[in-house]
Amino acid sequence: MLVNLKNLSKFKRSKQILSVLVKYGLEYFIYHSKVSKLIRIPKKTSYQNLTLPERLRLALEELGPTFIKFGQILSTRPDFLPPAFINELEKLQDQIPPFSNFQEIVKQELGQPINKLFKHFELKPVAAASLSQVHRAVLPNGEVVAVKIQRPNIKQIIELDLEILEDLTSFLKTHLHNHWPYRPKLIIEEFKRAIKKELDFVNEAYNYEKFRMNFKDINYFKVPKVYWNMVSSKILTMEFIQGTKIDEITRPEYKNIFEPKKVAKRGAKIILKQIFEDRFFHSDPHPANLLILPPATIAMIDVGQVGYLDQKTIDKGIKLLNAIINQDEEQCVFYLESLGIATKEVNHKLLEQDLREFLNRYSGIPLGKLKIRNIGQNLLEIMVKHNLVLPANLALITKALSMAETIGQQIDPDFDMISTLKPFIKRLLVKRFAPQELLKKGKNFLQRNLELVEQLPQDLINITEKLKLGKLKFTFEHKGLEELIKEINRSSNQISFSLVIAALIVGSSLILQQQIGPLIFGYPIFGIAGYILASILGLGLIISILKSRNW
Repeated sequence: MLVNLKNLSKFKRSKQILSVLVKYGLEYFIYHSKVSKLIRIPKKTSYQNLTLPERLRLALEELGPTFIKFGQILSTRPDFLPPAFINELEKLQDQIPPFSNFQEIVKQELGQPINKLFKHFELKPVAAASLSQVHRAVLPNGEVVAVKIQRPNIKQIIELDLEILEDLTSFLKTHLHNHWPYRPKLIIEEFKRAIKKELDFVNEAYNYEKFRMNFKDINYFKVPKVYWNMVSSKILTMEFIQGTKIDEITRPEYKNIFEPKKVAKRGAKIILKQIFEDRFFHSDPHPANLLILPPATIAMIDVGQVGYLDQKTIDKGIKLLNAIINQDEEQCVFYLESLGIATKEVNHKLLEQDLREFLNRYSGIPLGKLKIRNIGQNLLEIMVKHNLVLPANLALITKALSMAETIGQQIDPDFDMISTLKPFIKRLLVKRFAPQELLKKGKNFLQRNLELVEQLPQDLINITEKLKLGKLKFTFEHKGLEELIKEINRSSNQISFSLVIAALIVGSSLILQQQIGPLIFGYPIFGIAGYILASILGLGLIISILKSRNW
């Protein structure tokens, strides 16, 4: 019964989704799918004057929380969609109407009613987004807090929508694989990973604590304090920060209150520190997540989306950036491979040629004129052309840097992200050869090799024992032999078929010669039947051989 109810819900939701897609002129995905045979939806053409990316954004906004969040996460992956779509998805708004049963959720999650937990609780939310809404409240001790409450049943809604999205993905994979360089399956997998993290508010609380620890010595950067006794997977209570959105501080009424140039410079340093020093960064630093306190203190909120990096990725990434700056296309390809972006199957000569043209395009241009967003977009076009996939965290870095650059230039037209980035790269390259770093690497190298030497005698003993007992096995993996194996199997089958036909002919000839069995028209029936069967099989064999040949 539950399965039937779920299928009915999926059917109804699918119909709603398809109706919205048709409304915005995205009916291609419907009239070429199996669902179109089950549901008849009238075609509408009220949005013909809008571009395809604009229609997609409007459709996602109308489809609700899952699809809005899907579009927002997609906007952080410029390697998954063409630039025009990414630019439009960045405009997605998630001002969803608030829900009213938040008091029940708070009581269920924290074990007490709101009036017992808080001295004052504002019933009207200060913000309502696709996954949650935020209320301002006052604790019994007088501290002002922000209470983030997850939307009711949002997890079930997202799971149902994800099933429908996966169905659409299967269609796209089948019908667009040879013509579309982007990967629908990877898009959905990335969304599932990201949304799973965002639905767990405990995970976001840990993110806040990690950022607070990483920036404890920087007085111009503020992260809300978390109240752990009021945190669950669906409730997050944190310090309430009253600030102004970073993209609003240049308004005339704030002229003598904020210092935009200082804010732009500090914002860039913050994101660069997160990426290159802490290896833990906010992957979606859009204006709504950055509040400014006069005159130039930056507060970061809504840290559900973060990226992690290991030291090896940072080292190789810095070397790749250095190779780009030095216009060394061979080193670019080498570090693309080491980062898992390029593989040995890639045509290196063609990739190097495209990279050379890419690097020459920016040769001799002053740093102040270079834009990370443009450079990243051109590099991604090369990646798509050569069927390369950017690892998730590297895509998030690209997005975070370009977003920081865009915001910086909005509040300070003279802001130059490249000039701010270059000293970071230089300092990190020098740091790699600092005495303490070399000593640390030397200790790690020595420790690993000592462990290897210690383990080697036992490994040799184990191998010798297995040899004596005849238990040592070798596994061989062949690549590229599938077609040869198929051809051998096909040839073997044809030979076997030929032998059967030959046996039928010989047997039938003996029966005719010896006049064995009942006769028809003076000839043995079994002999005639054998010839007929051999003729049919022989004709089938000829057709099979002709089909297997390349003419």
